[in-house]
Amino acid sequence: MPTLLHRFDAYARLMRLDKPIGSLLLLWPTYWGLWAASAGAFPDFALLLIFTLGTILMRSAGCVINDWADRDFDGHVERTRLRPLVTGEVGGCEALVLAAVLALLAFLLILPLPALVLWLSVPALLLAVSYPFTKRFLAIPQAYLGVAFGFGIPMAFAAQLGSVPPVGWLMLLANVFWAVAYDTEYAMVDREDDLKIGIRTSAITFGRHDVLAVMLCYGAFLGLMWLAGESFGAGWPYRVGLAVAAVLAVHHFTLIRTRSRDGCFKAFRHNNWLGAAVFAGMAADQLLRASSL
Repeated sequence: MPTLLHRFDAYARLMRLDKPIGSLLLLWPTYWGLWAASAGAFPDFALLLIFTLGTILMRSAGCVINDWADRDFDGHVERTRLRPLVTGEVGGCEALVLAAVLALLAFLLILPLPALVLWLSVPALLLAVSYPFTKRFLAIPQAYLGVAFGFGIPMAFAAQLGSVPPVGWLMLLANVFWAVAYDTEYAMVDREDDLKIGIRTSAITFGRHDVLAVMLCYGAFLGLMWLAGESFGAGWPYRVGLAVAAVLAVHHFTLIRTRSRDGCFKAFRHNNWLGAAVFAGMAADQLLRASSL
């Protein structure tokens, strides 16, 4: 029994179930898409449940693939040297089977949804699987991550409307800038280790302009989300949510300006609250519009 429990524990750590911040950074954009597409109404509960569970499953699958792809590098990075694939708690083939099962479960969840959602799930899967390998050749792989992490937005519009209007793609672009901002903060934690092993990240590419780049990306994200709000008729609560997010972004500047590992990692984790602020403003705006009907 201890061996079986240890196996499940290793799987949970490989899927990052002990570190929910990644799931939240995927869930907030997905929820933005669901609420923006619902035109002032609360999204259908079944749809909300499908997207919540599907996002968690695909994030878990992505983490497994990421660790499999980086299994020869993670042992040289202080933060990742004890991951299950590095320590041998989980084998390589075993990890691939786990990732495939998780992705299959996520696909089964969306079978009742419109055909466009099923078609969009194909590039979503390809993005999740291929992202870990982009760190070998892309100067800013975080931008690719932003597309992968934000693909729940067009899928949410497709589920609600049967199509993806331009605002859905605009919000996806906004998410790319947000992902570059927060994942650059994350990459700043590992910059010295990444330089030694040859991994490419935005923190390395931006160099001494990394803090400026992060803040500019936050600005682009908030500006694009403001424009998105104009498209779906958002009111003042949504603007308040964006304003709170802007204040949080300024707080992140105070955390990363000295480039300390602890400060950068704290800023990265704090992005959960930034995403939550945008969602809270959007949800409050939807409630206000629904109550006035």
